[in-house]
Amino acid sequence: MHYEICPSADDVYITLVVKGEITRKVAMQQNLQAHALGKRLGIDRYLVDMTEARNTDTTLDQYQFAYKDMQETPGIDTNARVAVVIAEGDHSHDFIETVAINAGLNVKLFTERDQAIAFLHA
Repeated sequence: MHYEICPSADDVYITLVVKGEITRKVAMQQNLQAHALGKRLGIDRYLVDMTEARNTDTTLDQYQFAYKDMQETPGIDTNARVAVVIAEGDHSHDFIETVAINAGLNVKLFTERDQAIAFLHA
């Protein structure tokens, strides 16, 4: 699994590009790094590119990620706006979007990068 974290060219959002299989534990490590960079730069919007990543967690793990990990871990900005870009036809991220929204997180899935970026600029 490979990932990269960097600010956008316009400093509006942090980009997190993930390749390979993604799990709750790995996602938390990446989120902590991305949110630390966001805090340091005063950015609270995140573009997560998962077009080459597949969620391999169970529904219980995804539920725990949204309701426990993201809510209770110091360093996570629960008010952040997050756009996740996924590959067309990849439904492995659908449940995590649902539980994240139900947990009060501002997360939305997109298959078009331009739409995700527009969401972050709104």
